[in-house]
Amino acid sequence: MSKVINTVIAGTGSYIPQNVISGNEFLNSTFFENGTRLDKENAEIIHKFSEITEIVERRYACPEQLSNHIGAKAAEKAIENAGIDKETLDYIIFCHNFGDIPLNSNRSDILPSLASKVKQQLGIHNPDCVAYDLIFGCPGWVQGAIQADYYIKSGDAKRVMVIGAETLSRIIDPHDRDSMIFSDGAGAVIFEAEESTEKKGILAHKTETHAVNYGNLLTMGKGSHPDETSGNFYLKMNGRKLYEFAVVQVPQVIKKAIDKAGLSVEDINIVFVHQANGKMDTAIMKRLFKLYDKDTVPENLVPMTISWLGNSSVATVPTLLDLVLKGEVKGYKVKAGDVAVFASVGAGMHINAFVHRF
Repeated sequence: MSKVINTVIAGTGSYIPQNVISGNEFLNSTFFENGTRLDKENAEIIHKFSEITEIVERRYACPEQLSNHIGAKAAEKAIENAGIDKETLDYIIFCHNFGDIPLNSNRSDILPSLASKVKQQLGIHNPDCVAYDLIFGCPGWVQGAIQADYYIKSGDAKRVMVIGAETLSRIIDPHDRDSMIFSDGAGAVIFEAEESTEKKGILAHKTETHAVNYGNLLTMGKGSHPDETSGNFYLKMNGRKLYEFAVVQVPQVIKKAIDKAGLSVEDINIVFVHQANGKMDTAIMKRLFKLYDKDTVPENLVPMTISWLGNSSVATVPTLLDLVLKGEVKGYKVKAGDVAVFASVGAGMHINAFVHRF
């Protein structure tokens, strides 16, 4: 039987900031909506928010840390975990949305690219290691993994590192209650070419962009406080419409990826889904199984970290993967032969998914 080139996961790493931000941190906030201050007590707003999203706490980077710094920390761990010579990396793909934003500045720095900054910090001299950034909303890391698969399957690359890192705490509106969703973090994964007589690694993938009707669900906008005069723009979202969009569209894209792999939902052992909203992810999985005429979702299928890490955008999926592989998410583990789905949704509106056999 002839051998095929597979794109397999060779190593993972993550960096979880040490600053734990509980709901109590927002008790003295002033929240506005459409220019009017919310009349409910903050304790009630925070409780309702946690009830809807399942987020209890989130993590913020240290004042001196930038996205490239925490991305480099995750990358170092991934290289160590893979046990490879860093000079053998063919690509470094850094997935983010806002670049490096110094504390209290609200200004983005992406010159040079964050991938180049990481390559410099890692001390990789090989000029054939190409470093570039990918801006693709929250699904950025999943899309970076898909690009890595293309590079490896084409024979152009043997090792690709995909980093997802973000410091959303620097770009959120303190007067918008949605700010409580977002957090900081970084994850990195090294994908490697492996010849085998059996298909493993990334088996199939699917990406869609729904821009015409849904491109404005996540945008940058003015601050919620009516007296805001800084001129800064902040991350804004239409939460209700985004929820409705994700619950309907994401399951269909996941199904297309599973079908493309020649599998059924019953073949899936674990699902690494973007940690955006706990209840939304639960609804997505229920709808996915409905597409296969299944009424229930198996227990211990979908590991979740959103309750204690919040939504760190592109970092949620690789961080979740790293924690599960290292036995740090109770009740979840991965063994050889297991089939996983990786999926995300976010600004664009982009949806993507890939199927991977360990």
